[in-house]
Amino acid sequence: MKVYFYFLIALVLVSCNDAKVEKNESDQSEMQTKNSKEMNVLGLIGGTSWHSTIEYYSAINQAVNDHYGNNTNPPLLIYTMNQAKVHRFQIENKWDSIAHMLVNAGLSLSKAGAESVLFCANTPHKVYDAVQEKLDIPVIHIADATASAIHKQELKKVLFLGTKYSMQENFITKRIKDNGIDVLVPQEQEVIDELHRIIIEELTYGNIVESSKAYVLNVIQNSVEEGAEGVVLGCTEFPLMIFQEDLEISIFDTTKIHSMAGVDFILNK
Repeated sequence: MKVYFYFLIALVLVSCNDAKVEKNESDQSEMQTKNSKEMNVLGLIGGTSWHSTIEYYSAINQAVNDHYGNNTNPPLLIYTMNQAKVHRFQIENKWDSIAHMLVNAGLSLSKAGAESVLFCANTPHKVYDAVQEKLDIPVIHIADATASAIHKQELKKVLFLGTKYSMQENFITKRIKDNGIDVLVPQEQEVIDELHRIIIEELTYGNIVESSKAYVLNVIQNSVEEGAEGVVLGCTEFPLMIFQEDLEISIFDTTKIHSMAGVDFILNK
């Protein structure tokens, strides 16, 4: 009789534990479903290069995980462009063709459910207006997010480094300047060409060359002597090479900054 009594107690305890496990699993599932419904769907137009696109994907997922304190992942859609084709159109000065590629990517993401998109690179913003005009969903601009980050640190003058297109033209720098920030860019053609070469021939392939890193750091140091209080890494490959511990001035990593702007959209901030 005593054995039977203990057996009943053990059976009740097991049942209670099973019920608690099922409830916890149910609560967790319900919470994850709730989180998913609350989040906006973001589309990433990447591939320029795929190395930096990975950084976007990783940063956005990690930030959303951190926000919820669990493994809740954001509803991300990715469209990978053909970088070789993009570079060919850049060399041939066929920016209308690049805009067409971006529009097609944006439309595809929109049809798949994206409520906003971002270009996972700085240079495609050269055709931002032409692309935004063709899309019914907003494109989150990298320069707006960068200017906001600079303002938060209350800096007045920064150096901007990027591809030759973004350094020689003002489709990024003017948008930052319009926010009341003085922007320096390299003036010597040989410096512009070498920075562009490092990006195109090395970083877009994921290659980190120490002599090239030293060259970039020297360019930054020269700008400090001109009054730069920070440096905008205006190519999403530069953060693969240059880190905050390399410098005494503030680094504005446009990959991370732009990614966090995407996170704000996802989380309705």
